[in-house]
Amino acid sequence: MGVATAPSPPTTSKTLQKQHLEAVGAYQYVLTFLFMGPFFSLLVFVLLFTSLWTFSVVYLVWLYVDWDTPSQGGRRSEWIRNQAIWRQLRDYYPVKLVKTTELPPDQNYVLGAHPHGIMCAGFLCNFSTESNGFSQLFPGLRPWLAVLAGLFYLPVYRDYIMSFGLRPVSRQSLDFILSQPQLGQAVVIMVGGAHEALYSVPGEHCLTLQKRKGFVRLALRHGASLVPVYSFGENDIFRLKAFATGSWQHWCQLTFKKLMGFSPCIFWGRGLFSATSWGLLPFAVPITTVVGRPIPVPQRLRPTEEEVNHYHALYMKALEQLFEEHKESCGVPASTCLTFI
Repeated sequence: MGVATAPSPPTTSKTLQKQHLEAVGAYQYVLTFLFMGPFFSLLVFVLLFTSLWTFSVVYLVWLYVDWDTPSQGGRRSEWIRNQAIWRQLRDYYPVKLVKTTELPPDQNYVLGAHPHGIMCAGFLCNFSTESNGFSQLFPGLRPWLAVLAGLFYLPVYRDYIMSFGLRPVSRQSLDFILSQPQLGQAVVIMVGGAHEALYSVPGEHCLTLQKRKGFVRLALRHGASLVPVYSFGENDIFRLKAFATGSWQHWCQLTFKKLMGFSPCIFWGRGLFSATSWGLLPFAVPITTVVGRPIPVPQRLRPTEEEVNHYHALYMKALEQLFEEHKESCGVPASTCLTFI
């Protein structure tokens, strides 16, 4: 079938108020992404040594009781997913969602999302909120964005991200989703993960994929179709200081990732009040997330390496084809190719 796109925001010139609202939507996401987890972790700890210590104790007891919730259903909130601020975030870039074919809700899916970028802004808008009308574009599907499991150890922040439908990218969590009796579950995995963020250089399309096969094993265990997804423009919303492979700086980044689960990056955007100064406000570069065609996968409770390699190769080929078919319409030069590492 033909390509379908989520309704775009009006193309008329934006009022000053609209521009400010969009900047607030984009900036609050950056601040929440970077600081909400550390802030509440520190707050809960500090309150233990004040007269308000009971608040921390009550929350920590709650945290202990609620520890397994992220891996066993979570607490998704459609009210949070439909808040108006996400439409302002969408319009800031703007973010678009493109559907290339139907994804029938009578089966489950594992969507591989590429590239990771710095903050995954396109994937948040399209799969964790209803700002681009995912439920209307793909009726019957229930998207779950899988993220770093360590984020669910952070007080308060864990509850916040669970409300979007975010889940730990762990075997227990993802098996729970795809084992539900209700079909139409769509697990979205940023396959390249934190390592791929180190290659989020504007204009480049370098994916960490050659040795990433866990998502294929997941699909085989549950008979869920594999779906390639590419987000054009995701690498362009920030500038990144990339260090050469083999340099001591790159070695420090990889070592930190092994210890903490994520890679520290040196990145910057524009200033909040001036486009010519540097800051943390992302550059307003269009992001187009294209959802490709599903690859049927048989169910194998114990998939062999040959089966895993076969469907991994099919997936890489389908992803490359998706990139080639849509790159020029998304502003990528015809000479640009995907690079797999």
